[in-house]
Amino acid sequence: QSVLWVAIFLSFAIKQPIMPVHIWLFRAHAEAPVAGSIILAGLILKLSTYGILKILLPLLPKATLFLTPTVQILAVTTLLYSSLSTIRQVDIKILVAYSSVAHISVVLIGLICNNFQGIQGSILLSIAHGLVSPALFIAVGAVLYDRFHIRNIAYYKGLALTIPIFSIYLFIFVLSNIAVPLSLNWLGEFMCLIGTFIRNNCVGIIISTGIILSAAYSIVL
Repeated sequence: QSVLWVAIFLSFAIKQPIMPVHIWLFRAHAEAPVAGSIILAGLILKLSTYGILKILLPLLPKATLFLTPTVQILAVTTLLYSSLSTIRQVDIKILVAYSSVAHISVVLIGLICNNFQGIQGSILLSIAHGLVSPALFIAVGAVLYDRFHIRNIAYYKGLALTIPIFSIYLFIFVLSNIAVPLSLNWLGEFMCLIGTFIRNNCVGIIISTGIILSAAYSIVL
């Protein structure tokens, strides 16, 4: 059962993606048109969540319980690495792509906890990410890049003076990406954290640092 679990999880980990098989996502987002990035972030990345929920957890429960610590280590490493890498990005499109990896790792943590709070939180966070991440790609790709034809974040300043209504929308999407209270992202992350603390307090504390790091790179944007 463990061998079968590892084989199935590897395919989902590439799709999700989880370190060290995550490199393809940033290249895909950087080279894809806006429509491709929207479909990739809003739909395709959610297929692995559905697969883990419908295949690994119900069909291979003993292997899931046995390998939970390994998956938690992978998810925590992915969260910290992608969040720290996001802060250092200068390309606005790749910055949003890196942030997607960080949020998806929280989804995986909630799923692998295999309790009510974690699974419900991962479903809610997947739905929220499927709405907010495409909105950010539309903002930075279809609005900013189509007007100014540059993706370097250093060149974008004072947008609130020139396109104020767009700036309001961008601010709302960024707040949702941070997972501020009253947003669906906040509810999903909060329930994922509750499920994680029920299973393992140490992992829950480390995952909580992702809230601070997501605020850091979102404020940079």
